Amino acid sequence: MIDNSQIPHFVKYMGSKREILDYIHLSIESLNVDSRWVCDLFGGTSIIAGSFKHKKNVHANDIQEYSSVFARTYFSNLKENVATNCLENIKKRVDELVDEFDLKYPEINFNYSEINDFKQLKEIEYQQQSFINKSFEIGFSLFTKCYSGTYWSSNQCKWIDSIRAVAEEHIDMEEYYAIISSLMFAMSYASQSTGHFAQYREITESNMNDILIYRNKNIWTLFAKKFEEITEIIDTTSNFENRITTLDYVDCLRIIERNSIVYADPPYTNVHYSRFYHALETLVKYDHPLIKHKGRYRDDRHQSPFDKKTEVKNAFKLLFKGVKDKDSHLILSYSDNGMISLDEILEISNKVFGVRYSVEVKSKDHIHMKMGRSDEYQMDVKELIISYKRLD
Repeated sequence: MIDNSQIPHFVKYMGSKREILDYIHLSIESLNVDSRWVCDLFGGTSIIAGSFKHKKNVHANDIQEYSSVFARTYFSNLKENVATNCLENIKKRVDELVDEFDLKYPEINFNYSEINDFKQLKEIEYQQQSFINKSFEIGFSLFTKCYSGTYWSSNQCKWIDSIRAVAEEHIDMEEYYAIISSLMFAMSYASQSTGHFAQYREITESNMNDILIYRNKNIWTLFAKKFEEITEIIDTTSNFENRITTLDYVDCLRIIERNSIVYADPPYTNVHYSRFYHALETLVKYDHPLIKHKGRYRDDRHQSPFDKKTEVKNAFKLLFKGVKDKDSHLILSYSDNGMISLDEILEISNKVFGVRYSVEVKSKDHIHMKMGRSDEYQMDVKELIISYKRLD
């Protein structure tokens, strides 16, 4: 059984494999090969990479930088290296920055606890959304400017910005990644969207009370709870190595160790993860990107070829070729309702791998979280695990 205490939950994530971790481990172990390295090629929240840290050398990769923050958090020894008074010191600095924000911009504070009128709520939400056109002459105000009145209130954004500023003061310390990961947790559970950042919910009379619940959530309380939890439990007591990259999957496959076990969980549908989690990427980079559209998306969002009907077959071909070129083994996770069928995947892999690889297909019933993309919150699917073992 996997020790879930070492891979704590941080964000609501579409297609998460947390519930089938044991099954994935058994599939990898059943290859029965002498490989020192496991590469989690499409890391996402990095729970696969984190779950192997006491078993093998791990290469965690994802083109999205927020994924690398989760990986570095899992690979840290927070329990031993973060001081017991760290959270207290963080709070003092955050309070100072919030106070400075309040002194300079008192007009951005809105008291949602006193709102009981639909019209009043709409007015203050629209007022905050207009902050994107406001000039803030204070450092670390990106979220207050760009996201107020959308996924979070201006007051929540002020705390997000201030905690992010304090994280930067710890940039060379192990707690830096714990701060960012805990802040992403707070953002995920305070957001008034349905668990992602593809679109914030329009205010209606029917959902007004629900939105008010999220507007009254306290960013610091959520952050502190998660930070305290992970700094008490996450450790790294093994001597295994780890490597973290933020590369396109083709680039990553060129630099993996030979005879690695590659775990690949590419996107299944035409939904681009960069659209659903752009706010996390902006938090990590804090690079003041050009913000577009109602969803306040970054203008440089990555779009995976696995999400495109015209490119998905070639994407799989490049995946198989990259694994073969490195004399490695592959465990491929896919869904029975993905962009292409199992037969198509097997046809492509057979052309690339030929007789050098054995193949085994297994399936497991799995609940795929749709994160509010339709009327159904979740969908029953069969998770396909396709094992490709290199034959010596």
